[in-house]
Amino acid sequence: MRIVSVQAARSPDGTRPTRGWQNVTLPDNWGTRWPGYNGTAWYRIDWEGGCGKESVALGIDGIADAGEVFANDDMLWHDASLAEPLSRSWNVPRWWLLPASGLHAGVNTIWVLVVGKIALSPGLGRLRLGDAARVAAAQDRAQFRQRTVYAINAVLAGMAGLLFLLLWALRPTEHAYGWFALMSLCWLAYLSTYLAASPWPWTDSISRARFSVVALVGYVLCACMFTFSFGAQRLPWAERALWLLAVVGTGGVLLAPPGALNGWLDNVWRGSMFVFLVNCLQFQWHAWRPRPSVRQTTHRLLALCWLVLSLSGLIALGLAPDVWGVARDWAAINGLVTITLVMLLLSGQLVQQMRMVERFNHELEHGITSARVELTQALAREHTQMLEHAKLQERMHIAHDLHDGLGSSLVRSMALVEQAPGPLANDRVLSLFKVLRDDLRQLIDHGSSAGAIVPDTPVQWAAPLRHRFTYILDEMDVASAWHIAPQWQGHPSALQCLGLTRLAEEALSNVIKHSQTSRVEVEVQTQPGRLTMCISDEGRGFDVEAVQRAGLSVGMRSMAARAERMGATFKVSSGADGTAVTVALEYHSPQM
Repeated sequence: MRIVSVQAARSPDGTRPTRGWQNVTLPDNWGTRWPGYNGTAWYRIDWEGGCGKESVALGIDGIADAGEVFANDDMLWHDASLAEPLSRSWNVPRWWLLPASGLHAGVNTIWVLVVGKIALSPGLGRLRLGDAARVAAAQDRAQFRQRTVYAINAVLAGMAGLLFLLLWALRPTEHAYGWFALMSLCWLAYLSTYLAASPWPWTDSISRARFSVVALVGYVLCACMFTFSFGAQRLPWAERALWLLAVVGTGGVLLAPPGALNGWLDNVWRGSMFVFLVNCLQFQWHAWRPRPSVRQTTHRLLALCWLVLSLSGLIALGLAPDVWGVARDWAAINGLVTITLVMLLLSGQLVQQMRMVERFNHELEHGITSARVELTQALAREHTQMLEHAKLQERMHIAHDLHDGLGSSLVRSMALVEQAPGPLANDRVLSLFKVLRDDLRQLIDHGSSAGAIVPDTPVQWAAPLRHRFTYILDEMDVASAWHIAPQWQGHPSALQCLGLTRLAEEALSNVIKHSQTSRVEVEVQTQPGRLTMCISDEGRGFDVEAVQRAGLSVGMRSMAARAERMGATFKVSSGADGTAVTVALEYHSPQM
């Protein structure tokens, strides 16, 4: 079988023309022959040969955009829609067995009706005519090259886009993941031009063509931003220029009138390819140039990937010889190489980061274990120190209680013995010992206990104290006056009451030992949430500051320390008119 001639003629009304036929070569793009022509054209392929008994097959790589195929006068196939929205058969290879009944000896004719738009490179693809087995095998190869490879591209682009979009959402600081995800999704949108069977979701083929080139612009922009981010390049001027070019190209494609759209689409496509090529070449210098800092292996791997794409880009732009037919399948090669290699590269980087995180976690776990051991040891030492400190504090409290409680009782007993006109009777001495025993018992039972009972009134609290000291003061001819508030105006604690008792005992003991006074006055006043106790005498005074500086008065220090533990203020004033000890205690106010 031999093809005799291939001719084409315009047909505005869609009927087979009788004149105007021109010889053409397939594949054919009538845009170079009939500039500005939109509509319908017929292709006529005359062929002869064959014995009439063997099967004859016809294969066509694509019809841009839609059409019908006839063998002589028998229709073999037609597109679903020959009007907008047009079916998209431009990248769909098909083949048919020619009906033997419709063939005759001599010259036969294949008629192909093509409906196309000038902006979409209208025309007819490669045509095969011959033995059915050979045509079927050739069409299978074309099917793989024109459909299967692009479908694989689309699946890879969709998977990469969704996967790295999720990774970027989990790690927003990794901008390279986000740009690669957007780059993959833009490439998926661009590939839809090769796989879509209709203009959907757009209403016409021109709108889909605009969208396709805009997707390519987005792909190139995202690829450049991904390169900058992955290579840690700081090129703000280049980024601004890229955004400006993307806006200009997108605006031109979307706003260009139909008559000028073909030029805009071609120029923006070539411009996008040129920008992508420049980006790939500049990254070669960034990855391989000598510099004092250590070059990252991942940068070199990406540079090798971009180098492969640079070569295919040069061929696609016609700047290098197309020895292996790269230009015809540029989109398929570009997509597979880019998505596969970059996805592997980013996956390897992610695995490396995960290993670093695991190593850091191991080191952190080891550090935490060591820190836990050190902290346990430190806490044990601190606990031991706290116990020692608590023991020391308890000893100091006991010493203060012994001094203020039992010491006061001893002072009273000594004063009774000294003031007695003669030897004391046995029962009197026994009474003194019983008082000392009771004071010691009280010290043991209540010295540090918060469970002691709080007297109902200040009068009840002061009664034992008043009873003990009034007797000895009377024996010493010292007049005493007790002015005690009738009610608490708040809720003092048992420890606070006991502390006030010890302070009063020490203050009265000091009066007995040192003041040589003839009168003592004890005054207790209460206000809401506050108690003030003042013990004053009219005896000889002393220099308070001098005693404090010399550190001679154990009793004064003990009273000050006890007042501080209770949260009270302690003040001693002394002069020629006598001495006054004042304690002001804050406690819980009554509920109103």
